[in-house]
Amino acid sequence: MVANLSLPRIMRVGRGAADELGEVITGLGLSRPLLVTDAFLVGTGAAERITATLRKAGLHPRLFSGTVPDPTTDSLASGLEALHGHQADAVIGFGGGSPMDTAKALALLGLQGGHMRDYKAPRMNLGPALPVIAVPTTAGSGSEATQITVITDSATDEKMLCMGPAFLPLAAVVDAELTMSMPPRLTADTGIDALTHAVEAYVSRKANPFSDALALTAIETIGRHLRRAYADGGDTEAREAMMLAATQAGIAFSNSSVALVHGMSRPIGGHFHIAHGLSNAMLFPAVTAFSVHAAPGRYADCARALGAATTTDDDTAAADKLVDALSGLCHDLAVPTPHDYGIDHDEWNRLTPLMAEQALASGSPANNPVVPTTDEIQNLYNRIYA
Repeated sequence: MVANLSLPRIMRVGRGAADELGEVITGLGLSRPLLVTDAFLVGTGAAERITATLRKAGLHPRLFSGTVPDPTTDSLASGLEALHGHQADAVIGFGGGSPMDTAKALALLGLQGGHMRDYKAPRMNLGPALPVIAVPTTAGSGSEATQITVITDSATDEKMLCMGPAFLPLAAVVDAELTMSMPPRLTADTGIDALTHAVEAYVSRKANPFSDALALTAIETIGRHLRRAYADGGDTEAREAMMLAATQAGIAFSNSSVALVHGMSRPIGGHFHIAHGLSNAMLFPAVTAFSVHAAPGRYADCARALGAATTTDDDTAAADKLVDALSGLCHDLAVPTPHDYGIDHDEWNRLTPLMAEQALASGSPANNPVVPTTDEIQNLYNRIYA
């Protein structure tokens, strides 16, 4: 099998890398970036520090802070106004997955126009798009290195998967110092998101030797450092390790694929407005238990990398230990069930058939070791509720 690989052209990775953002952009011959972020990072002063760095480099930035969690098609309208009003020649996604997803969508719509539903999977988007420079402030989404964006259709609550080289950042600046203020809940949710990326990239039907190596390295790193970062946000070593692992996992799944967890997670986020990493965490143990029998060797490798099994365990035993380890991790990181989160049972049941249809339509479940039926997806939704 020939692997079709895509990575950002430029990657600056390490503590202090954000200070070099202006140099990266000027080196690309760009001068009028739109800095896409959210109100939280404006409130902390982080957005202004980045803007000052850009001005110091001789650039002419404009700030757009209208990003919302799980960005919607409606939320893109004011961003497009800012983009065109500034005559931007580049878009900087500064924040977690939502600002980076917003930046990618604006970069494409800014040149091509239309509506995001025109670009959703299974369409492969080749461009054109404005250059995107991604600067993550969380260790989880990996969006800084992926050719994917996810935007919710405001009219239908469908969380649309949009993919293709048009969404791949031209440059990524990955600085663990930007994650030091993450609270425990965000640390847990984004960390499990990164682990889900790595495991699904490895067990995916589209896995390849390039993605395999990055996925296993990310799994091992997350296994050793996620609980530490959750328990002590000031643990610099753990924060740096998680930031690198999240980027590695992002590269892995962007060059392989995600699978059933993500396919089922997006509808939960779209209809119930649960953070993406948290909805992944709610699903991860149950979906893994459903899938392990179809690829025990692959899941066993993940278990050994995570530290949940050893080489003395046969593949079936190791794969089973992975399921137990994921359940234990979710317990230790206080992951709630949908019931505990406060989702109404009747509303969950009412939307389950639609969520199952949307999960299958996204295409991600087709990459799973077990390709599920609609009924099996509905059963999994029922199983995780409480």
